Amino acid sequence: MKIAGFYDESISNGLGWRAVLFVSGCPHHCPGCHNKEAQDFNFGKKFNEEEILEKIKNNSILKGITISGGEPLCRENIKEVCNFIKDVKKVKKDFNVWCYSGYTLDELVKRDDPDTMDCLNEIDVLVDGRFKQDLKDPTLKFRGSSNQRILDVKQSLKTHQCIEMDIDRY
Repeated sequence: MKIAGFYDESISNGLGWRAVLFVSGCPHHCPGCHNKEAQDFNFGKKFNEEEILEKIKNNSILKGITISGGEPLCRENIKEVCNFIKDVKKVKKDFNVWCYSGYTLDELVKRDDPDTMDCLNEIDVLVDGRFKQDLKDPTLKFRGSSNQRILDVKQSLKTHQCIEMDIDRY
């Protein structure tokens, strides 16, 4: 897997101080994508998990990690992304995991794939849905277009309904 970048600290990719990993490769090619170069699976540099885990481990202000892209939940990336999330949780026990995906939660669950379900069970918050330029709204928190949802993954999987988070209360 290649990565398009890594932020040591961010407050714009989810709630609280978080690290952000941008995975390379995306099959969606959404018009108006803000990270177009990351659509290429060969863009960026080879993923060095140990180096990134060390940065996360040594940063005491971080409360979570966000996995973005590209498309972290495409079949080409999902196993390595899932293993990375599990390793992050070993280093930081109470870490909150956000993930951005062009796939909806419904599409991911319908895959009926053990790797996908394993990964979803490690994610706390999923910002789902493809970016739609005609629905772009810069006033929205943590998403680019109004069709995208911010989902509580654990509650959504438990209830078999998409449970949106009320991020305005934070």
